[in-house]
Amino acid sequence: MIRASVMAIIALACLAMASAPARAGAPTDQVREYTDAVVKVLENPALKTEDKKSERRAAVRKIASEVFDVHETARRVLGSHWQQRTPQERQDFVQLFAEVLEQTYISKIDLFGGERLKFTEEKVDGDNAIVRAKVLMRQQQAEVPVEARLLRKGDRWLIYDVLIENVSLVGNYRSQFDRIIRTQGYDELIKRLRARGEFLRESERPRRTER
Repeated sequence: MIRASVMAIIALACLAMASAPARAGAPTDQVREYTDAVVKVLENPALKTEDKKSERRAAVRKIASEVFDVHETARRVLGSHWQQRTPQERQDFVQLFAEVLEQTYISKIDLFGGERLKFTEEKVDGDNAIVRAKVLMRQQQAEVPVEARLLRKGDRWLIYDVLIENVSLVGNYRSQFDRIIRTQGYDELIKRLRARGEFLRESERPRRTER
């Protein structure tokens, strides 16, 4: 449950979708700005009710889209298999992976319980940056280390990976996908991602109350 709550508080960093223009500035300042925006949405009383769930998630999704580089994440997730894909296959994979990533983590925002981020360190090396922080857990009275890895593209810093308790989002998916591709082929991976996307979309649909 701790990991799920962590994902909620850093939703802006690890939710999906293609990058959009973001204000230039130091990596930590940018991550802090968007984190604060996500928390503001999650703590908005007008969006906390069940009937506002879709609006709440849409608001978080919009914020996340401005700071996350899903294309770079998808490329790194495929690893060496990326080079073997055609341009069209790459485009299709990015879109499919983005959808699954978004649907997987967007639901975690409902587990938000008032956690806060405490930024601890920033490292910049050319066009690469690392922003480290700790999630202050209210219920467990614990601090969970998180790390965002970013690339500078033009005047923007975009997140491409998030580590939670030293577990990399990119690394975790890459090991899973590599195993599937090597044992069952790339087409099987795509088949599974499509099936998972359909399942997640179905789970997001409101259920009618039986009378």
